[in-house]
Amino acid sequence: MMVRNGLMILPLVATMAMTGCKKDDKSDDNTPAIIQFVFTSDAHYGITRAAFQGKTKVDAHVVNAAMVAQMNTLPGLTLPNDNGINSGLKINAVDYVLEAGDIANRMETSASVQTAASSWEQFKIDYLQTLSVKNSKGKNAELLIVPGNHDVSNTIGYYATMSPLTDATSMAGIYNLMFNTTTKTAANYSYKNDRINYSREIGGVHFCFIQMWPDSSVRVWLEKDLQNVAGTTPVIIVAHDQPAVVTNHFTNPNGDHSINNVDKFDNVLDEQLKDGTSSTGSNAIEQRAFVAFLKNHTNIKAYLHGHVHESKYYTYTGPDNDITLPTVGADSPMKGVVSSTDETKLTFHFGALDTKNKVLTMRECYWNPAPSNPSAAIQWGNSVNISLK
Repeated sequence: MMVRNGLMILPLVATMAMTGCKKDDKSDDNTPAIIQFVFTSDAHYGITRAAFQGKTKVDAHVVNAAMVAQMNTLPGLTLPNDNGINSGLKINAVDYVLEAGDIANRMETSASVQTAASSWEQFKIDYLQTLSVKNSKGKNAELLIVPGNHDVSNTIGYYATMSPLTDATSMAGIYNLMFNTTTKTAANYSYKNDRINYSREIGGVHFCFIQMWPDSSVRVWLEKDLQNVAGTTPVIIVAHDQPAVVTNHFTNPNGDHSINNVDKFDNVLDEQLKDGTSSTGSNAIEQRAFVAFLKNHTNIKAYLHGHVHESKYYTYTGPDNDITLPTVGADSPMKGVVSSTDETKLTFHFGALDTKNKVLTMRECYWNPAPSNPSAAIQWGNSVNISLK
C-alpha cells in the first residue's frame, strides 16, 4: 500500500468465484486495446461558486463550461510516466464520459436556486453540444449518466421549501438519454416506475450504472443483470452515493414514512432505514447487506461515485472491515471539499482500461491549475492502478 498526498493508492487483486453458463468476458475483434474515459460528478447547475478565474459569485454554467473546455483538450496531451496504462503516451481518443449525478442542484428557495428545467438546458449545452472529444472511431464520446440525490429530490420533493415544489426535468432527461427515448417528460416521469439502472459492456468489463446506491431495491436489478454475466467478467459499479452511504438518503422509517422537516429523511432510496429512527444515525445494517452482496459477486472489482465532492482513491472495507473494494470518488466543480476554497485543486478523473490484461488506471486531472490563465494545460495529479483480474 502506498499513500500519496493523503490518498491511499491500493492496487488490488481478487479472485473470481462465480460459475455457470454465462456470456464470456472476451472483447470482440474490434475492441480497442485501450479504452479511455473521463469520470466526473456533481455539476450542480443552478448555484454559484464564491470565486473562479478572477471573478466572484460565478454561475455553475460558466464553471462547467470551463471544465468541459478543458476536457476537450485531452486528445494530444501526454500521460505522465507513472507506471499506469499508456504511461508516457499521448491521448488519442476519449471513448466515454461518465457523470455520477447531481446535474441540477436542489431548487431550494432559501438559496434562490433555479428550476431543474433551466439547469438541464444548461447541462445539455455544455455536455451534449460543446463537449467534442472523440472515441477511437472518430465518433463523439458516449455520455453515461446516473442521477444524484438532488436530481431525485427535485423530482419527489424535499423537506425544505422548493420552488416549484417538484420538477422532474433532469431525471426525465437522464432517462431519455440513457435509454435512447424521448418518451419521458417532467410531467410523466415517475420515480417509482422509471428507474435509471442500466449496464454497458466496455472492453470486456461489465459496467453497472445504478440509481443512487445499491440498496435492496437496486440489488434486485443487479442480481437479474449479473445473471447474464460470466463469473470471469470484471464488474464495475457506477453510482452517485459512496459505498458508505449517508443515512438520511434512506426512506423515513417513522410514522407515515413521509418527507418532512422533523425526521429529515430524503427518501431518495427505496429502502426504509432499519438501524433506527434518526436521519443522522448508523446505517450499518444496510451496508452489511451490500457487503454480503459483494461477497456473493466477487467479480465486482471497483466502485466509482460522486456525492462526497472529493477526489480520492481508497478501499471500501465495510462496517466490519471484512471486504476490500477499490473505490474512486470524484470532485465537484461547484462544491468540492478541497476545490471549493482552492480552485487550483479542481479535478476530474481520466481512466485508461487495458482490455487484454484487465487493468484500470485512474488519474487525477487538475483542470484549472492557473486561474489567471484559463487555457493553461491540464496538470496530472495522483493515480492508481486497479487490477480487475
